[in-house]
Amino acid sequence: MAKILMARYGELVLKGLNRSKFENVLVKNIHGILKDEGKYNIYKAQAITYIEPLEGDEQADRILEKLGYVFGIVSITVAYKCEKNLDSVKETILNNFSDSLRKADTFKVEAKRADKKFPMKSPEICMETGGFILEHFPHLKVDVHNPELQVTVEIRDEHAYVHTDRIKAAGGMPTGTNGKAMLLLSGGIDSPAAGYMIAKRGVKLEAVHFFSYPYTSDRAKDKVLKLASIIARYSGAVKVHIVPFTDIQLEIRDKCPEEHLTLVMRRFMMQISEIVAKKNDCNALITGESIGQVASQTIEALNVTNDAVNTVVLRPLIGMDKEEIVEVSRKMDAFDTSILPYEDCCTVFTPRHPTTKPKVEDIIRSQSLLEVDRLIKEAVDGVESVLIESEF
Repeated sequence: MAKILMARYGELVLKGLNRSKFENVLVKNIHGILKDEGKYNIYKAQAITYIEPLEGDEQADRILEKLGYVFGIVSITVAYKCEKNLDSVKETILNNFSDSLRKADTFKVEAKRADKKFPMKSPEICMETGGFILEHFPHLKVDVHNPELQVTVEIRDEHAYVHTDRIKAAGGMPTGTNGKAMLLLSGGIDSPAAGYMIAKRGVKLEAVHFFSYPYTSDRAKDKVLKLASIIARYSGAVKVHIVPFTDIQLEIRDKCPEEHLTLVMRRFMMQISEIVAKKNDCNALITGESIGQVASQTIEALNVTNDAVNTVVLRPLIGMDKEEIVEVSRKMDAFDTSILPYEDCCTVFTPRHPTTKPKVEDIIRSQSLLEVDRLIKEAVDGVESVLIESEF
């Protein structure tokens, strides 16, 4: 009676004839996250991916933890595989679920007979198994509506599987099934949350970070790379492109109207990000902007930054308030890192009275006071790229 992990899908099952392609990407992603976990078997059957640890319960626990981060898996069941007969099922229940049954007051048995050739139907399996449990644990009562413990018996093609609770996983779509996009990653709360949300829709991520040394420190850069490693738990490895941004910010400060500083800076960021994205086969940009959160995120200001590029810009946080964004940040375990007190380039040279209802032509006129092409080329030429793996 071997322990096995059953990874279940959500919307993946609705993909019809293309489902196998999505499943194959999911299996590839599972192999990727388990690359350091020794020997295991993995196979697919009937809308479930089975992961069978071969090195004991400690390995199974580590694998279970990692599977919870894989987009495309909605829930995980720790099950016990046994022979496809009720005697084996009963033995499995006694050997593995006795402690849970002793602690519970009510229970329910649910049967799923995927193998229709099995001689007993689901209600018969439930009655026979439930009677066996009551015989050995007479304190229990049956509650079919709200049981403390549900024992599930699944009769599938080759084996039977017995399990209790399902563990909620990351959900979404397998990373890599919906293209690749470039995340503008700062050291704050918003942009990592935005990257997480887009990766959850199956998009492979790369990231661009604007670094203004010495106005921002190496600790600020390390913080961003740490945030990238947190995102990578869910999305797989993230290549971070670090852009030297000091010269551009100094030029903007010295030559542009103060109230336009942030928006001119945002246009440079978008233009540079678009170039880096195209060089790395990314078809969209991702930002952590939310309407009205700061002066550069009014509708008029967003129109100014959109005007700077031709690439589609994804803004998954656009209608969320700060509390909702913080909830996403906490869910992905990035919040404590995001609030570390190291400034990023967005907080350097902040104008005292930024414009909130800018006109595109006015900001373009301010940006034209600079040698835009030269500054962008120098920044792109100075990009440092670092591949960030996930940390567990």
